[in-house]
Amino acid sequence: MQHFCTYFDRHYLVRGLTLYRSLKRHAVPFTLSVLCFDDFTYSSLCKLNLPELRPVRLAEFEASDNALLATKATRSTVEFFFTSSPSWIRYTLDKLPSGQVMTYLDADLYFYSSPAPVFAELGNESILIIGHRFPPQLEHLQRYGNYNVGFLSFRNDANSAECLDWWRARCLEWCYDRCEDGRFADQKYLDEWPERFAQVVVAKHKGANLAPWNWAGYDVQVRDGAATVDHEPLIFYHFHGLKLLNRWLYEPTADAQAYGLLPSASRAWIYDGYIAALHETANWATQIVPEIALEFSNIRNGRYSWRATAVKMIRGELVLDVR
Repeated sequence: MQHFCTYFDRHYLVRGLTLYRSLKRHAVPFTLSVLCFDDFTYSSLCKLNLPELRPVRLAEFEASDNALLATKATRSTVEFFFTSSPSWIRYTLDKLPSGQVMTYLDADLYFYSSPAPVFAELGNESILIIGHRFPPQLEHLQRYGNYNVGFLSFRNDANSAECLDWWRARCLEWCYDRCEDGRFADQKYLDEWPERFAQVVVAKHKGANLAPWNWAGYDVQVRDGAATVDHEPLIFYHFHGLKLLNRWLYEPTADAQAYGLLPSASRAWIYDGYIAALHETANWATQIVPEIALEFSNIRNGRYSWRATAVKMIRGELVLDVR
């Protein structure tokens, strides 16, 4: 049994449910604990009544950590999300028996194959982190951190408790959506973990956490209905910065000019699959909770980036028109 946790509000509800459905395909048996950052998300997840998903009301979580709650007035919405990360992971980890593992996932991840190879790398160690793996032309982005918060595993032991308590204390002191004095949000603190704490594993599997900021360093191929990253199976992709502009138009990432775009065939397969999955999730969820909707970003003045990609409907199926 694998245990996962994540958090989101109504704006990421469909993405979070799409993450859940990808775990259903590739990670059973599992549990997914969700910190609901608004009442609509909590009530919707309760109505959906998914057997592996455990929604937690924000007020219940906040009542368990007065020091965290005290920071809320000094942080933006997203900064409070970041500040909550270590407290939320510790909250869920403490509910597991000693020795079991809790893995935090960003809500915009999507699994294409089993995460078992990543957990095999963790082995009997305590903590697993994954590097951003910036290619040489993007090494300047290390100011945001060498490691990505999107996937973090912690065994319920003394090493993880020490790490999470230290991380929580740092985030309570300072956790803002900017680079300042060698810090950035909740993420830059991870740079210290391999040296500061015992039994920290840096995952090496190249198919774990493929993302807009690192694909350019790999040979990404799609053959026989599966994607590989330097010949290793794609486990999960991090859809950071994906903007759905309307039902037929999206931008793969807000930083496309910096990151570039995946080659068209790989981009079509990876993004087409995810966009289709988002629509499938929305269609499924609204049968139970009609108020759930796949949200779209605003297009200012009716314009969009030339990097945008069109999706058209043919006989009810999503077909990518890659430009």
